[in-house]
Amino acid sequence: MSEWTPIGARADFAAGTATRVLVGDAAVALVTTKTGELFAVSDTCTHAEVSLSEGEVEDCSIECWLHGSRFDLRTGEPSGPPATTALQTYDVDIADTPEQTVSVRLANAN
Repeated sequence: MSEWTPIGARADFAAGTATRVLVGDAAVALVTTKTGELFAVSDTCTHAEVSLSEGEVEDCSIECWLHGSRFDLRTGEPSGPPATTALQTYDVDIADTPEQTVSVRLANAN
């Protein structure tokens, strides 16, 4: 899948939160940092296979609520155990429209 998939208006995603969205069959965590940056990563922790969108967002990372694995939102890389495998990261676009529609693209996934 290489096309952009609209998932909502920019205002739908509050700062400091993660929201689970489906892009095709893929579960994606759309994460908004406290400074308003948007990132999209796989919503499944690579260690425990639980939803990351239920975890805590801090700076430019998300923490798995189950065992505390923390992942860099820019690269998907874990910052330490117990996770050792990176998350997939996805492209995010915000349309230059009054609604500021947020779209995610699964192509070029890291």
